[in-house]
Amino acid sequence: MEKSFTTLFNGVPLTVEIGKVAKQANGACWIKQGDSVVLVTATASTKAKEGADFLPLSCDYEEKYYAAGKIPGGFKKREGRPGTNAILTSRLIDRPIRPLFPGDYHHSIQVTATVLSYDPEYPTDILAMIGSSIALSISDIPFEGPTGSVRIGYKDEKFILNPSVDALEDSELNLTVSGTSNAIMMVEAAVDLLDESVVLDAIMYAHGEIKKLVSFIDDIVEEVGREKMDYEGLEIDPDYEARIRESAYAKVQQALCIADKTEQGHELTRIKDDLIQELEEDEDLREEQLNAIYDDITQDVFRRQILVEGKRSDGRDFTEIRPLSSEVGLLPRAHGSALFTRGQTQALTAVTLASMAEGQVVDGLDPEYTKRYVHHYNFPSYSVGETRPPRSPGRREIGHGNLAERALVPVLPDEEEFPYYIRVVNEILESNGSSSQASICGSTLGLMDAGVPIKAPVAGIAMGLIDNDDEPVILTDIQGLEDHYGDMDFKVAGTREGITALQMDIKIDGVSKDILMRALEQARDARFELLDHIHGTIAEPREDLSPYAPRITALQIDPEKIGEVIGSGGKVIHKITEETGAEIEIDDDGKVSIIADDDGALAAKKIIEDIVHEVEVGEVYEGTVKKIVDFGAFVEILWQKEGLLHISNIAHERIERVSDVLSVGDKVKVKVINLDRGKIGLSRKALLPKPEKKSRDKDTTK
Repeated sequence: MEKSFTTLFNGVPLTVEIGKVAKQANGACWIKQGDSVVLVTATASTKAKEGADFLPLSCDYEEKYYAAGKIPGGFKKREGRPGTNAILTSRLIDRPIRPLFPGDYHHSIQVTATVLSYDPEYPTDILAMIGSSIALSISDIPFEGPTGSVRIGYKDEKFILNPSVDALEDSELNLTVSGTSNAIMMVEAAVDLLDESVVLDAIMYAHGEIKKLVSFIDDIVEEVGREKMDYEGLEIDPDYEARIRESAYAKVQQALCIADKTEQGHELTRIKDDLIQELEEDEDLREEQLNAIYDDITQDVFRRQILVEGKRSDGRDFTEIRPLSSEVGLLPRAHGSALFTRGQTQALTAVTLASMAEGQVVDGLDPEYTKRYVHHYNFPSYSVGETRPPRSPGRREIGHGNLAERALVPVLPDEEEFPYYIRVVNEILESNGSSSQASICGSTLGLMDAGVPIKAPVAGIAMGLIDNDDEPVILTDIQGLEDHYGDMDFKVAGTREGITALQMDIKIDGVSKDILMRALEQARDARFELLDHIHGTIAEPREDLSPYAPRITALQIDPEKIGEVIGSGGKVIHKITEETGAEIEIDDDGKVSIIADDDGALAAKKIIEDIVHEVEVGEVYEGTVKKIVDFGAFVEILWQKEGLLHISNIAHERIERVSDVLSVGDKVKVKVINLDRGKIGLSRKALLPKPEKKSRDKDTTK
């Protein structure tokens, strides 16, 4: 039976239709606002995935080009591998819902959001996130939602709910928040150097709007929701668990006191293997139970160390950052490079500068555009001591690269000041907690080493939470174990002036405003410490670029003048290149990039400025005499642009022959006195002082 539900979302109707399409999925909804339409489905397997001790959840956001009235590019002319935007949106759908499934539910779940119609006024990623919650909530899949999701912008000291694509371009904040009616589950933000208090207020404002959405979804579930399915969860034998705990608890306690990640991991594995060996003759041995019990023991010991004993496995205080080291200029041929190490996390950064023609073209449902800054993040298996065949970047790598990219964009110089395409690549060489934040610190160092005049250094840190309801503990600079068994991963990046990027994921029912404020303040203290360290390595961007980096001079011309600069068949631009040795690139909007050494760039820039300059009466030039004729001289006042200096305008006195005054090649200062259908009239006389008239002496004799 078809049902339709409508609510006002930011003052505009948001309509959800149930039972109209995709009726064989466990749950499906057709969600619409403005002209944006998204179909979201949720499907689960009938049986648990064999051997799974995790939640096999996959979320996919699919952009159909027909949704925006576009034809896909490429030879096949059909949608292919998801683009970066689709992958990032898939992660946004996944992160807030993943913690809300039962811990022992191991059926494969697939959530698919398909964009069927795209209206830039009503972004479809937020509709997809809301739709995923609806599809799961009305289905028979066990899900402890619903969640709501909103985007918040900020301009003129006012928050903007669900801004359009155009409005986001002028916004100081691009904040996506998901949560339940009780608490916030996920935060993702690009921030233009705002204070922590503004960001916190934005998060809380978002939560107020989320509550309204959750109430709307609750009404839908009450009317059309299905009864949740029964499933066989893992049953733990209490006697078996007691035996394992008695045998392993003390050993795990000792193992978790080992500071080195690799040694600690080996010891925890050895303890578990010994348990299996000791009990392999026991008919009650069930490996799935053993894995679950052992994981619970490890988590119990870890949390007790923090909450009761007040210590971390590596002996640090709760607010202490691991040892830092960094250096720049490691890679001689890269245009900039850095190595940043924080504890057992290490990032190698390489910076490459190129002309804007090398910029990354982004094609999707929005109009095509070019990015001038790209951050790529690579996470090879050796960084965590594992073996795995090399593969293309996965969703995690793309997400971490995007977070680091967002963190640094607010401090990049304007294109007019620094007309380069910038590519930063981070190779994670070692990882034990928050490699994405290490890559932000390394990238700041690498950009300054490359001579990129960033407005301020940026640093990032990851915060953790161990929540016991009474006195939650916030941890600075979490390592892998604290991320895995902790309740929050809260990454904060910024300068001394303010925040530039946020990312938060919660594994519990949510966090309060007080916890968020404490985490932000603690992160700010850590960020300042990191910025002090960066300053000690390199205090400011280098004055000169690498000798291997291209020299680029930027120029903006009237797009209507592009044809004059290029010339028929490219004759003019080829001539400029021959004379100056410069490589010249011209965009359709009139942006000109001149790639050459300093002398060649100046010469090419002067020529292009000459070509596009509109000569006006009254202007004065120092020109070159190119040709002498009986009635005057032709003077080049701009590149390949001549005017006639008539013999009568050479001097105040009468001249018999032009050659008596001027010769070919002479430099002569002239003034434009008339323009007639493209012909330029010049005067030298107009710039010369007028001769004094001789006065006749009166005869005073009588």
